[in-house]
Amino acid sequence: MYSKSNILLFIAYTVCAGLLIFSRRYEVQAESVDEQVTATVTAVTERVELERLESLERVITYNTLEPRFCIEVSEKDLETLMKIVEAEAGGEDRKGKLLVANVVINRVKNKRFPDNVTDVVYQQAHNVTQFSPVSNGKIDQVTISEETKEVVFSALYGEDISGGALFFMARKYAAPENAAWFDAHLTFLFSYGGHDFYAR
Repeated sequence: MYSKSNILLFIAYTVCAGLLIFSRRYEVQAESVDEQVTATVTAVTERVELERLESLERVITYNTLEPRFCIEVSEKDLETLMKIVEAEAGGEDRKGKLLVANVVINRVKNKRFPDNVTDVVYQQAHNVTQFSPVSNGKIDQVTISEETKEVVFSALYGEDISGGALFFMARKYAAPENAAWFDAHLTFLFSYGGHDFYAR
């Protein structure tokens, strides 16, 4: 026969053992939950970091590989530049077209002139237009060639052979008083194709 004290001691031991087993099982479960949470947080963090790096890579790639125009242009500006190049130099070679585009772009960059292509092309001084195709309407009658399109984009991407020219004149067709003004007030740079090019 077990004594009462032995029975109580056995019950106490059994309860303690049960509590220890339950506590250990709870700790294991808690550790398992903690590990799962840690793994989830790590995975999310890695995913966010990967997306950030991919986004940064796209930005770097765009900035490195994508060419930028040397001036700001709207769709209207782009069309206007193509039209004035075609109207002024449609019969000339690539270099002649590029020089006309360069002059327009040089004006946009110069504080003496408007800050966008369309306003430069349609600018008037003393009620006189700056480009004859604007005054005679030829600018709206041209068919833009593929070469002109290519030249205009090249000029906008920075190809410049103008030497800083801000003016050009087709001396063959210029009124004598206009030619005299160019010669008196501007600095002659060079001639190419049908145009003389000047700086101020």
